[in-house]
Amino acid sequence: MEFDSNIQHLRMAFWNIILVAGPVLAVALAVGLVIGILQAATSINEATLSFVPKLAIVLLTMALAAGFMLSTMSDYFAFVFQSIAEIR
Repeated sequence: MEFDSNIQHLRMAFWNIILVAGPVLAVALAVGLVIGILQAATSINEATLSFVPKLAIVLLTMALAAGFMLSTMSDYFAFVFQSIAEIR
């Protein structure tokens, strides 16, 4: 295995991390920002007010994106295992 192929594997791994975790993290960030702005505007500082909606929406996002996440990770691991099988 050459240095270039190692860099390619790392690049693919980081890209897959971004593809799989990115949508969930982006939704959590957006919901947290909106709830934070609403809490600041209304002066309501309740911890559960920010946690429960964020948890529900993140779980809904994960449920909706589960097929995409699973296929992305399956393709990546098939590539990794195929690469391992080709090493002599």
